[in-house]
Amino acid sequence: MSSGTDKIVSSIMSEAQGKADVIIQDANAEVSAIQAKAEKTAEAEKAKILENGKKQSDMRYQQIISEAKMNARRAKLGAKEDVIEAAFNQATGELKAIASSGEEEYKDSLSKMIKEAADEIGRDDLIIHLNEADTNKFKQDLSSDSFEVEGIKFTLGEPIKAIGGAILKTSDGDIEVNNTIEARLERYKSILRSEVAEILFK
Repeated sequence: MSSGTDKIVSSIMSEAQGKADVIIQDANAEVSAIQAKAEKTAEAEKAKILENGKKQSDMRYQQIISEAKMNARRAKLGAKEDVIEAAFNQATGELKAIASSGEEEYKDSLSKMIKEAADEIGRDDLIIHLNEADTNKFKQDLSSDSFEVEGIKFTLGEPIKAIGGAILKTSDGDIEVNNTIEARLERYKSILRSEVAEILFK
């Protein structure tokens, strides 16, 4: 190869090398830019994920705390209800003992319960139902199943299952007033419950 040809080849090779170097530099720069962008994006995503994770963590924490507080309130209310119910059961037991004792205190209360029921009905021909013990006591004191008190006629009906008190009905059965101890307790339970709670948990 002549020296002229060598110079041409050398010049072409030199030019090609220069272009290749530029291309490689550009490629490296682009790769660096892509890597930098990817890293930036990854960091942003990482921060976002962490932030979302923290938010979710905080939300779950608050949810757990809220549920715990709610469960504690329920447990507290449940415990209070158990105590109030126990108080009612004790009171019912004591009323049962008083009713079965036949003492004057119960006789007076029974008379008042009968009078209240009769006044509520407002009729003068009534059938009265008492528990078995009170029915037997009435029968012992009466010559028949019918009697009159303050102008109101009563007929002694069949015994009922009750602690005490009475159920009164009109003779035609149209009107009935349940004034047994159980019915009275149930009627006044909501009022008594708040009073009992105030006494027990003040």
